[in-house]
Amino acid sequence: MRGQGGEDRAAEFLRAQGLKVLLRNWRCKAGELDLICQDGKTLVFVEVRQRSSGTFGGAAASITAAKRAKLWAAAQIYLQGVRPTPPCRFDAVCIEGERIDWWKNCIEG
Repeated sequence: MRGQGGEDRAAEFLRAQGLKVLLRNWRCKAGELDLICQDGKTLVFVEVRQRSSGTFGGAAASITAAKRAKLWAAAQIYLQGVRPTPPCRFDAVCIEGERIDWWKNCIEG
């Protein structure tokens, strides 16, 4: 349940920042998108990473190139069902202990 708890915290945090959480744990053949949110007219794909501490690079360092490629591929599949295609971005919510960092537009395909 640790991962679910992190996603719960991230969703609550993003709602407090004014985003609308549309979907959680959306899965397809390419992988999973933790959160899909709306920020105004922008569709936001959010990767949630949780670590107990910043040791070994912390939560942000755990988003590897392979993980970014999977996120990009999953988002492309999700967008096939969305018309018209809205502006999009990839964010990350990194949780280390009690600290939450929100990295906007931080993942590129």
